[in-house]
Amino acid sequence: MTYPEAIQFLYGLRLFGLKFGLENTFKLAALAGNPQEKLRFIHVAGTNGKGSTCAMLESIYRAAGLRVGLFTSPHLVSFRERIQVNRRLIREADVVRLVEQLREQCRTGFQPVSTVKSPGPEQGDRRDACPTFFEVVTVMALRYFAEQKCDLVIWETGMGGRLDATNIVTPLASVITNIQFDHQEWLGDTLAKIAYEKAGIIKPGVPVVTATDAPEALEVIVKTAREKNARLTKVGQASSLSLATRTAALPLPGEHQRLNAALAIATVEVARDKIPVSDDAIRIGLETVEWPGRLQLVKMKSGQTFLLDGAHNPAGAAALRDALRSESVRAAISAGLTEAHRKHCRQDASATLILGVLEDKDWPRVCETLALLATRILLAPVHSERTASPGALREACLKSNPAAQTIACGSLADALKLATNDPFVLITGSLYLVGEAMELLGLSPAPSGSERELNEWTAKK
Repeated sequence: MTYPEAIQFLYGLRLFGLKFGLENTFKLAALAGNPQEKLRFIHVAGTNGKGSTCAMLESIYRAAGLRVGLFTSPHLVSFRERIQVNRRLIREADVVRLVEQLREQCRTGFQPVSTVKSPGPEQGDRRDACPTFFEVVTVMALRYFAEQKCDLVIWETGMGGRLDATNIVTPLASVITNIQFDHQEWLGDTLAKIAYEKAGIIKPGVPVVTATDAPEALEVIVKTAREKNARLTKVGQASSLSLATRTAALPLPGEHQRLNAALAIATVEVARDKIPVSDDAIRIGLETVEWPGRLQLVKMKSGQTFLLDGAHNPAGAAALRDALRSESVRAAISAGLTEAHRKHCRQDASATLILGVLEDKDWPRVCETLALLATRILLAPVHSERTASPGALREACLKSNPAAQTIACGSLADALKLATNDPFVLITGSLYLVGEAMELLGLSPAPSGSERELNEWTAKK
């Protein structure tokens, strides 16, 4: 098997969609020798901020001298981003080897992939047919981290928590970043219902840390923690202010990242009885953390400045809006512009906004929030079958900001061409769009074949 063939096998698993439940993952992990039993985890769930919080935790523990595995999703450009050890992406050769092994175990323990058609009502539950893409990748990661003898794995949920494939582990600590509206079709149409799914990662006797502040969501988390006899630590907005004494310069801008950092610090502290970490390691870890595509400011050789951020739902859009209006972010943007360019950029806004959102997100509210930040808006399709129409996005943006020049584009490449002479360009919305932008702008080496489509799924209840 070659690497492209391994990726193609994973592509083939996407037809099974995203299936909630742990049965397949437990079964596949058992066939792989239950690698999760050889590892220690910090399990992270939540609506927004999961990836950033995971990146901060990984950086802190690596600064403390540990060998740290990092499992996150979705990837921006390369599938290999999902599985890292000490921030080194899994090698192509290891992807091939693990896919070959798990393919054989799928053949042994499940109905062969080649005999299973796309799920449909006539087939009933496909739970015994074949694992899904995410179930297979979850066990791939477990096996790799065990082989690499990781001291700790920072373990991000895919969606929800209770029935997410990652929930077969018993961690040292459970983390719930926040509860906002997203994936309502699958997780529930109230914050309480969504919180119930996220709180499903709480294990008996395992401490839990959360920055959730929505009362109805927090009530569910408190109740679940009490029932599981899990000590609960609540991190509030005021906690983020104490970071001034812990780190001089957090490289991820925005007040929401300060709160994520406070959450990471609180998590390290509740797990200190299992893994001691010094204050110096916390400071160094936070000062050196990297997490691409989240308020990532890039100055190009052409003189253009780009800001890339995956504000894919209303809460993320609001966080981006607030960050753009903050003094620190405005100063960083201004520092990258020439004096002539500064005159074309409003102090609190981007001159040009390139936006693309998925249809299954609350894109009207995302448009309502972000359109006000721009004098020029270019709407682009996300490279996904779930993309929202640029024309529909244009209408929504015009309602919010009729004064802006607003153009529906045929592709992200077309939007970038139209923005060639614009000094400051904000690219945001779906992380899939941000990943495509990183490829087109040469910020991340593109694989020989596009791997971003591996992020696609169709959930099956």
